[in-house]
Amino acid sequence: MAKLIHSMIRVLDEDRSVAFYRDCFGLRVAERLDFENFTLIYLSNDETGTELELTVNKGRTQPYDLGDGYGHVAFSVDDVDALHARLTEAGHAPRKLVDFAPGGEVIARFFFIQDPDGYEIEVLQRGGRYL
Repeated sequence: MAKLIHSMIRVLDEDRSVAFYRDCFGLRVAERLDFENFTLIYLSNDETGTELELTVNKGRTQPYDLGDGYGHVAFSVDDVDALHARLTEAGHAPRKLVDFAPGGEVIARFFFIQDPDGYEIEVLQRGGRYL
């Protein structure tokens, strides 16, 4: 059996990215590994065993081309409305809240937000399959 342990994204500015994920999702630096040409920063919180790995390639000044293959990372939260309001107030510009009801019954309540490097993040109301 396999266990998902982390997902990695490349970021330009370590401080900016660490602050975003801390402020928006309560992720903290679990470990930071500094090498000659790059730095790896592992972020986590007490709610999950899965980590987000931020890779900073030293000397890079241009934003990464996210291409058309990247989808999104998703977080589930206890109160999606409260988090949406807090992130809006903090100036993080989350997109509108959506009640997803393809068959007439709401199966998900969510919004999207972009991190400082343009990565899409889906934030879902905890419940059903989104625990």
